[in-house]
Amino acid sequence: MSDAFEKGMKVRRKVLGDTHVNSAEANKTPFDDDFQTFITEGAWGSVWSRPALTSRERSMITIALLAAQGHDDEVAMHIRATANTGATMNDVKEALLHVAVYAGVPAANRAFKIAKAEYARMEPT
Repeated sequence: MSDAFEKGMKVRRKVLGDTHVNSAEANKTPFDDDFQTFITEGAWGSVWSRPALTSRERSMITIALLAAQGHDDEVAMHIRATANTGATMNDVKEALLHVAVYAGVPAANRAFKIAKAEYARMEPT
């Protein structure tokens, strides 16, 4: 594997957690293997590995962008990842308020619903 892949896998595990990454790897097939390598190297090994922003900041940006584009499953996944990135519930609230202003109230409303549901699942029982 490439250096970008190795670096990306480390960051991916740090942000999304071993359980998520292990599941994704176990479900990988020859059909999506190249895609999984691409996102691991490109998103995680290149963009998420850059030193200019913290994981917290990247988390907030990522959630806002995913929410603005209506990528519900990815919003939920990155809300869960806030447990690892340091982005607080208040950080996410502020990011989603920006979504409301710059991408539309319906997108933000949907993302708030997703975030509330994920945070409820994340609460210790």
